[in-house]
Amino acid sequence: MKAITQEKYGSPEVLSVTEVARPVVEDDTVLVKVQAASINAGDWHLMRGSPFLTRLMFGGLWQPKIKTIGFDIAGTVEAVGKHVTSFQVGDEVFGDMSECGFGAFAEYVGATENALSLKPNNLTFEEAAAVPGAALTALQALRDVGEVQPVQRVLIIGASGGVGSYAVQLAKAFGADVTAVCGSAKVDRIRSLGADKVMDYTQIDFTQKGVYDLVVDVAAYRSVFDYLPMLKPRGIYVLVGGAIPRLFQVMIFGAVISKMSNRTVKSVMVKPNSTDLATLRDLIEADKIIPLIDRLYSLAEVPTAIRRLEQRQVVGKVVIRV
Repeated sequence: MKAITQEKYGSPEVLSVTEVARPVVEDDTVLVKVQAASINAGDWHLMRGSPFLTRLMFGGLWQPKIKTIGFDIAGTVEAVGKHVTSFQVGDEVFGDMSECGFGAFAEYVGATENALSLKPNNLTFEEAAAVPGAALTALQALRDVGEVQPVQRVLIIGASGGVGSYAVQLAKAFGADVTAVCGSAKVDRIRSLGADKVMDYTQIDFTQKGVYDLVVDVAAYRSVFDYLPMLKPRGIYVLVGGAIPRLFQVMIFGAVISKMSNRTVKSVMVKPNSTDLATLRDLIEADKIIPLIDRLYSLAEVPTAIRRLEQRQVVGKVVIRV
């Protein structure tokens, strides 16, 4: 089969289309013929081996052990192991491969049952591939970590990216009053997702505009301490992604801040699972959330697509048509 592979860490130029062996179907795995995949920030971290913590977490200090990156897929079940009960050949599925070896940028991928769910009926494969990683992150950040409630005031920082665009829609689906923060060129598209208010961070200092029950920070451009005055008593700040210094700041000071004040500082560690994928499928089929797709690329164009994502030029998700 064809796959995007890399033999060393580096810029998108280290990626190339090669012929590799098709995954072997094991007793408890599903072989999926990949119709589409999508790109996440985690993909270019794996590609570059940066920050160095990425190499410690996934192996390969000097050369990548993960030869084919990518974790969002949508496709058709080609074969199932004898212990698989949830799927059968021909099922249309979508899923997150980050806990079963990655490998989404290829014609076939092997997955566990817990990594997959049946694809939403009202989405194409390309649309469905834009859902798993980003939407799972947004769901767990809002529901599990942020404990969002109806009528709460929620601020989404970095609302124009993959996670942010789903966070806006999910917060509205949970009944919150949603304020989104993004750049000038993206305001109209984010407003179309249902945000009650959209602020352009290039024009105003949004940290001086209101107080919130929940702040979900996808961009992580600023110190967590800048956001504390924006939180209501018993409010929650959730860091979703961003630079390692911001993550360490939350890890080191989050518990102290939470103990010393009546505000809570947390970060989210996403746990892909079929139950949450099914929840997302139900929300999509009920027209509560939709994928926001920036552009489609071919498998051979993965390096170009990753470069575009690295440069933060996208709105929503970048999708690969395999």
